[in-house]
Amino acid sequence: MRIVIIGCGRVGSTVARLLSPTHDVTIVDRTSDSFRRLGTSFKGKRLVGPATDMDVLRKAGVEGADAFIAVTDGDNRNIMASQMAKRVFNVPTVLTRVYDPVRASVFQKHGIHVLCTTSMAAGFFRDIIEGNACDTFAEQLQAYLDASVQKA
Repeated sequence: MRIVIIGCGRVGSTVARLLSPTHDVTIVDRTSDSFRRLGTSFKGKRLVGPATDMDVLRKAGVEGADAFIAVTDGDNRNIMASQMAKRVFNVPTVLTRVYDPVRASVFQKHGIHVLCTTSMAAGFFRDIIEGNACDTFAEQLQAYLDASVQKA
């Protein structure tokens, strides 16, 4: 699969390293210094530039990409880049991380897979405090996803 990732922070670099041995991965970040997180095991391509620039996205290979992952540190940047990938470049699988729960619910309705780490963390903490913690992370994640679907 051809995968474009924007944001080479902790999450972006980890996903890139996990996927690059078996997929064609390009990671984009606005500073080249961020690529140090990739280490020597990263087999993909690196591209410096703004994530919402059409030319940068084209150079990253978003045209014809199978998946697009937006994990920069800015909700607006992630949402805008994800919308461009979905609507302009017709990438079939678009995933984005946002911190604002209100934005998350809005963009889920537009066909973008949204991970809102704020809601997830808050739900996990609440469940632990209330004694409703699941035995495994997979169970906890499924409970969160089930609750998100019911809200939509």
